Amino acid sequence: MTAPGFDELLGAVRRAFADGSGTPVATEVRFLSPAEARSVLGDHAAVAVTGRALLADLVPGREITGAIAVTGDEQDALVYTTDEIGGTPSAVAAAIDAAAAHLAGTVRRLRGEAVVLDALHSTGRELTAQLDIDRIVQDATDAATKATGAEFGAFFYNLVDELGESYTLYTISGVPRTAFERFPMPRNTEVFAPTFDGTGTVRSPDITRDPRFGKNAPHHGMPAGHLPVCSYLAVSALSPTSGEVLGGFFLGHSEPDRFTARHEYLAEGIAAYSAIALDNARLYERERTLASELSRSMLPVVPETPGLDVFTRYLPAATGSKVGGDWFDVIRLPSGATAFVIGDVVGHGVTAATVMGQVRTAIRCYALLELPPSEVLRNVSALTGGLFGESFVTCFYAVHRPDDGTLTFANAGHLPAILVRPGTAPEEIGEALAQPLGVGAEFPQRTTGFPAGADLVLYTDGLVESRTRDLTLGVEWLLAGIPGLLAAADLGTAWDKLVDELTHGRHDDDIALIHVRHRGEDGA
Repeated sequence: MTAPGFDELLGAVRRAFADGSGTPVATEVRFLSPAEARSVLGDHAAVAVTGRALLADLVPGREITGAIAVTGDEQDALVYTTDEIGGTPSAVAAAIDAAAAHLAGTVRRLRGEAVVLDALHSTGRELTAQLDIDRIVQDATDAATKATGAEFGAFFYNLVDELGESYTLYTISGVPRTAFERFPMPRNTEVFAPTFDGTGTVRSPDITRDPRFGKNAPHHGMPAGHLPVCSYLAVSALSPTSGEVLGGFFLGHSEPDRFTARHEYLAEGIAAYSAIALDNARLYERERTLASELSRSMLPVVPETPGLDVFTRYLPAATGSKVGGDWFDVIRLPSGATAFVIGDVVGHGVTAATVMGQVRTAIRCYALLELPPSEVLRNVSALTGGLFGESFVTCFYAVHRPDDGTLTFANAGHLPAILVRPGTAPEEIGEALAQPLGVGAEFPQRTTGFPAGADLVLYTDGLVESRTRDLTLGVEWLLAGIPGLLAAADLGTAWDKLVDELTHGRHDDDIALIHVRHRGEDGA
């Protein structure tokens, strides 16, 4: 919708089109795109459009007898007629242009600034929505290079490894990486110091003529074969939380005086958004690493179980932030039975990993007392509800007794287990027996046969559910894949292949699983 002032202007222009007797003729209005307005109006507020080729492009298939293009605060338009006219649109356009000349430049400048701000904010949204450091720095380098019109751009940034050692990496844009990889990293010289120290932006029309340039051995300037930097713009990326210099953008052009104050503004804006994105990504990565390491440190060493082959897997989330709440356990009981446990804490991150560790310990303690599965889960549920407030945990707990070849199990809100007896199709057991730990109070248990040659699979939802796949469909795919897996010569390789097929390598939640195969020997 146009502003009222522009509507009034259009009305006045339309009334200016008249026949030889002074009677207004019929007119039409065609609004112009920004590109069309730039080509037609230039820096003018109003222009009489007389070029037949241009009019044919703007209003194809019409025989235009008169046309005036005018600019407004939000919109540009072409007013035209196909009737015979007696006046001169050029005189009307000239009068409007003279009256509004002082406004036209302001309008176009403000529109230009709005375009710049929109582009900058769009880049900022894209950068700050990411958590992958490699993608952030490359996207930021590409954006800064494009926004400033640089021929080439680079971003040098620091990372700290798990041993606390700092190291520098870089991305490059506008030229192949091979164009730079044989040159050393920039040092903290007079030219580079303001960027690496975070003391200010450096913009030079010709860096080779800067008094700070060329003072350092061994090259005293750019090494032979270096990218031909003449115009130079360098901006620091400063952490908004700590003030630390996270890295620096270095933008160059082979021609002099190519970077303006606007380019400097854009580069500083992209650097600021990049710093926010890097801060977020580094914090996320630290928490994700901590949660993952905490989870891994709590994974058990699977004991030898006579008559059984036990295969386990724990895979932290490959994408996203959902790491820390899944676990499995295999517990040899004093009676000679073996307990198999798999569970998932609702929630993710360090908190979930911590809750998981405490629940796992509690289950181990009650299991070693040889309590029935229903009692193990009931006691742990009471403990979980009291310790962790609103948190709750899903858990499947099963005990295999070799003396009678049975499997006794209880399920606290977890996915059902998969049982495959010799010569039969995979079946799900323990579905919807009770609510999760921390919520439920009663946990019915069931007993089924687990003969020689049978297989039992326990797993968490990261294997079968994702943001792009429904849980029910994922379970169907898993059940369909089990027969082929059981026929494989190498169970580990077969599971790796099935996991990859189910998740396409991009599971956004932890995956934990236990596969128990009853060999039927060693007295089992």
